[in-house]
Amino acid sequence: MKAILRALSAYMVIASAIGAKGNEVTWPEHIRVVLNEARLLTLDRGERLPLYLWPAAAPADVDEATAERIIKALNQRGIGLFSSWHPGVKRREKSLADALRIARIQARLGLRVNVNATSCLYSFFNGDPRTAHLDETGKPFWDDSLGKGRMGCPFTLDFRRGPMREQIEFFVKGYKDAGVRLDFVFADWEIDGPIEFNRAHAASKRCRRCREHIKNIDDFAEFQKVLRELRSDLQRDCYSRPILSRFPNALVGNYAVYPHNGLRYWYDYFEYYVDGQPHVADQRAKYRKWYDEFPGTGYTFAMPVVYTWYPTFGWYDFEDPDYRWFYNMLLVASNVGQYTPPDVPIISFVHYHTTAPPEKPDPQVKQFSEQKYQELLWHMLLRGTDTFFLWCPSEQAATEVRLLHAVYAAAQ
Repeated sequence: MKAILRALSAYMVIASAIGAKGNEVTWPEHIRVVLNEARLLTLDRGERLPLYLWPAAAPADVDEATAERIIKALNQRGIGLFSSWHPGVKRREKSLADALRIARIQARLGLRVNVNATSCLYSFFNGDPRTAHLDETGKPFWDDSLGKGRMGCPFTLDFRRGPMREQIEFFVKGYKDAGVRLDFVFADWEIDGPIEFNRAHAASKRCRRCREHIKNIDDFAEFQKVLRELRSDLQRDCYSRPILSRFPNALVGNYAVYPHNGLRYWYDYFEYYVDGQPHVADQRAKYRKWYDEFPGTGYTFAMPVVYTWYPTFGWYDFEDPDYRWFYNMLLVASNVGQYTPPDVPIISFVHYHTTAPPEKPDPQVKQFSEQKYQELLWHMLLRGTDTFFLWCPSEQAATEVRLLHAVYAAAQ
């Protein structure tokens, strides 16, 4: 590890002399931030996957020459620009045209064609009254515990499959008809479809339709298995299969779907523990039992979430505050590294700043240090992470990109 860190330091000295200066182009602001913080690669990336950054999204309404300059400048830093698909009726035609313009440039330059399909996966639970839970008297109700007020019965969603699938197929067909390939498609699909956490179990036990479909509904493990299998089927039917049927070599995946050992070591920003949910205790941490949904999705890469979730800090009594973050996040990275087959790439979502803090955070919760965060990233690479996907709000982008890119670049 010391040798690796010395290599990182040497790289940063060399790269700092190169910088992003000398460009006469007026970059879009979010691209400018990335280029200012990410240094030119000094080592060949070869066939390794590019680095993906939430701030490195394809800008809207730039001419083709500027788009090509952006793609080239990012690629010189090992970063893959991605386009975003927007399926709304008023946006879809322009969205497809914009994405194809970027894709043609990437293909011409011999680069991967990258797409964010998140908007195409919302929403199965679209507020339609037919998707509501039904109590014993037939009165409809919703589960409001998951951060979205119209979460209903998971066994009502078959009629939503066609419209959801069409949102993906419109774009995939557009690429196929244009003779443009797809190489990497990701989604950040979280609060929608069947979810078993928070008070979802209690809601389903009240729902007469859920009780009809789940034989032993009082058993949380059985409840979780049925919901996760249904969730996997929805993702395969409406997302991965329409893409892979036309582009069988594409990498397709989704946030937080990855092979694992049956435990989830983290809680998403909208989740909380409910008494009675099966778990493994570790100091004050409760690692929830988690069904292996990855095989049923048809996904071709794993996408774990290795974040500094705010509650994590208070779970442990380690004297070193950095180790409270490091310990938990390395559990996630080691877990996915151990259980993912070697032919399935691991593209890990990461975030340095404390994630999803409350409006008035406890001053005892200390920010993860920059040095130890970068050390964690090295350990992730050593445990099988192939590349990273950075998520962050725009105000955090400069620091986030600087820290992550330094490790990614030195790792080449």
